[in-house]
Amino acid sequence: MSGVKLEVQWSPIHNNKFITWGTEIYLYETLPRKDYVKSSCVELSETTVAHLLATNSHHHYVKCVDIYPKKESDILLAIGQANGKVTLTTFGPTVFDSLGLTGQELSPKHARQCNSVAWNPVDSNLIAVALDRFRAEHSVILWDVLKGPSRLGHHTAGTPTEYSRPVAELGLSDTAHSLAWLHSQPRSLVIGMNNKHLKMVDLRDPSKAVNSAPTKAVYGITVAPFNDNQLASFIENQIAIWDTRSFEKPILTLPQAKPVLKIIWCPTRHNLLGSLQRESSGINLHDIQQSVDDADPSVLERSVQPGSDSQLTSFSWHPQDENRLLTIAITGAMVDYCVFERMTLNWSPSSHIVWTHGRRTLKLISHKDKVYSDIKDISTLIRRRAIGEYGLKSELWQNGELAEDNSLKKLWQWLHLSYMLVEDGVLEAAGTHHPGVRCVLGMDANNTIANKSELVCLPWSDLPGSTASIKIYRSEDRDKCLQLCGWRFDKESNALTSFLDRLQVEGEYSRAAAISVFNLRLRFAIDILNNGAKAQNASNKAHSVDPANTNLSHLNIVAMALSGYSEDKNSMWRELCVSSRSLLTDPYLRATFAFLTSDSESYEAVLSEGGMAVEDQVAFACTFLSNKRLSDYLTELNDRLTEQGNLAGILLTGGGSAGIPLLQRYLDASGDVQSVSVIASRAFPTELIENDPTVSEWITSYRSLLDSWRLWSHRAHFDIALNTRNLNNKPAQQIFVACNFCAKSISAYMQGLARNRGPFARLGTTSNRLKISSCPNCRKPQPRCAICLVNMGTPSCYGGSRSPQSGSLSSSITNSPLKLSEFSSWFTWCQTCRHGGHASHMSQWFREHSECPVTACSCRCLSIDSANKIPAAASSFGR
Repeated sequence: MSGVKLEVQWSPIHNNKFITWGTEIYLYETLPRKDYVKSSCVELSETTVAHLLATNSHHHYVKCVDIYPKKESDILLAIGQANGKVTLTTFGPTVFDSLGLTGQELSPKHARQCNSVAWNPVDSNLIAVALDRFRAEHSVILWDVLKGPSRLGHHTAGTPTEYSRPVAELGLSDTAHSLAWLHSQPRSLVIGMNNKHLKMVDLRDPSKAVNSAPTKAVYGITVAPFNDNQLASFIENQIAIWDTRSFEKPILTLPQAKPVLKIIWCPTRHNLLGSLQRESSGINLHDIQQSVDDADPSVLERSVQPGSDSQLTSFSWHPQDENRLLTIAITGAMVDYCVFERMTLNWSPSSHIVWTHGRRTLKLISHKDKVYSDIKDISTLIRRRAIGEYGLKSELWQNGELAEDNSLKKLWQWLHLSYMLVEDGVLEAAGTHHPGVRCVLGMDANNTIANKSELVCLPWSDLPGSTASIKIYRSEDRDKCLQLCGWRFDKESNALTSFLDRLQVEGEYSRAAAISVFNLRLRFAIDILNNGAKAQNASNKAHSVDPANTNLSHLNIVAMALSGYSEDKNSMWRELCVSSRSLLTDPYLRATFAFLTSDSESYEAVLSEGGMAVEDQVAFACTFLSNKRLSDYLTELNDRLTEQGNLAGILLTGGGSAGIPLLQRYLDASGDVQSVSVIASRAFPTELIENDPTVSEWITSYRSLLDSWRLWSHRAHFDIALNTRNLNNKPAQQIFVACNFCAKSISAYMQGLARNRGPFARLGTTSNRLKISSCPNCRKPQPRCAICLVNMGTPSCYGGSRSPQSGSLSSSITNSPLKLSEFSSWFTWCQTCRHGGHASHMSQWFREHSECPVTACSCRCLSIDSANKIPAAASSFGR
């Protein structure tokens, strides 16, 4: 290929063909890259290549080119040249040769530059030409290619001939800079003339302009493909958007940073205009936003950069493929590029994400998609928990099984433990069933421990020959705290052994060994470590795992080290343990050796071991620290856990006001409004729930979240569980049946009547049975059922009730307790047309119909019932 290709244009009728031209004209065909790869192909993108089909080098000084728009197998070009001639040409023999069109020249009387040439998109035999000014000559000439000399047989193929007369001429002594046809008005042209105005001309009467607008933006006129009333033009570094219905001035003026070279409307996208600036490597996109009212339109602008940083000279939109364009650079490099559409994104409360993918496609990610589990989305987890009745289980520990989080599981287990300790009378705390360690020690008022502790020196229980003793502190409050931490060990029972055996079953050998050492049972700790090593080796053999790759494979070595325990502070054993303790990867094993080698009674190395569970750290502190040191440590630990939002800190704060800051920090970090709400509803005092604004905000947010997911029954169960905490605070009546005439409550009146007469009044044993077919206040009749035409409310709500199906009273009314009528007799009505009747009648009607049962009422009650759209409530109506 020779020459620099400055322009590129897709064929309007061939989806896979385009031309480029500069000094020569090239015809290319696009092909899938994977199907057709040759050395002669030009790479356009990762998926497409271009294959050169033909070259036309017979025409020089080409100024403009347009492709014949009628669907034919071949391509016919109209080439505007510097001398004003428009030549019809093809790439070799075509069907246009037999029509006498190939090689025809449309020449003005006097030579001048051709600025624009355009085929009529509807009457494809018409072609309009825009020329420079020449004395008393017209600048816009309309030719009909089917009325030339060739149609009379005077043309020989391959011999250029001239058309004698054009169909129409206009623009006398003017300069036509650009022109464009209207799509829906095939005889109308928009012309930019004399660098000072746009004219819209009807060629059926070319002597006068249909419309005119003064402007210097007369270049590159292009009509929007979906709206003939909208067109665009440019001048230097300014683009003008016009509305032909208000043609006095542009509706939008878009200033650009550099002079504009080319503008084209996207043929597959409404109101999207592409523009190219001089010395630019990107295409600017202008999305014109039309307003539904009379306000001026707005524009969203962005830039895309196809390919490299090379300077672009032209671009062209694909006629059918959505948002696809082709660019050509000054170096001759071409790029096939797809503009990513601005997405309209909607994220529903139920975690469905819907977005636009082009003009005709919507894409969806449902709440069940794997992406939510990958990103650990809290909203889908909350929804799944709510459906499983998380927080509503009767036993507190059962809620932990639904939490899918280890910290939450431990929290619910601790809530269950503290509740049972209070219920059994082990702990006493005013106003709460979940006192924390600080509360038990009397530290809530200040940071000092209320009661004194007894200092006791104890020997190692399973080392008979040892003379060493360990100082521990005992008090009734400390023992209660140990029970809150789960260390419920009685010397006279096997509680410790049972607890350690359970830890071994759960595979927590290092924790069990550490707790055994903290309880002064060193030999038992060695046995635990040996058991752990044996269990791990057996598991490794079963799963073909290298024992060297596991931490537990070294438990027997740690057991061997423990067996050499020496009480001498200057012994080699102690020296080696201190220097090698940091090499251990398990925090409990590090804490064990830190305890055995401690030189002071503060045990800083043990208490600073962050890998240990908080309950074990607190239990250790309650055993080995003095009152002053214990209070300081618990205060520091409480502040640290609260700042972190660590749920394990509830052990210290308990289920009271002190735990609110901790739960709020947890909520800020995790977004888990569900857990803080249900924990507050189950563990906090009723007064705190009602009076603290933070807790009220949690609960309100969670209730709103359940409502947004249409989990109304789950929200109702949550409300019931919340309200049962305070039976004295009965919620006010929110819904009642009122008379349509006097607007007074019917049900409230009957409730008062029931209290006066008593539940066993003989209302159903006489012939004067109480009937509520009219308002008890104004005596006006109540509405009739649209199905059975019986007045609503018949019979009364005492004892049995009249069956709407049979119309008879039940036989059990005598000596029956006061109760409400069955659901079948309830008032039910449509919120739109206000027609209704007995609930059972309306349900039966709408199983077979969707329209209102009342004659002449066209309301489709069932269709507008939102509850009908929910499968679980498809049979309900009007509730």
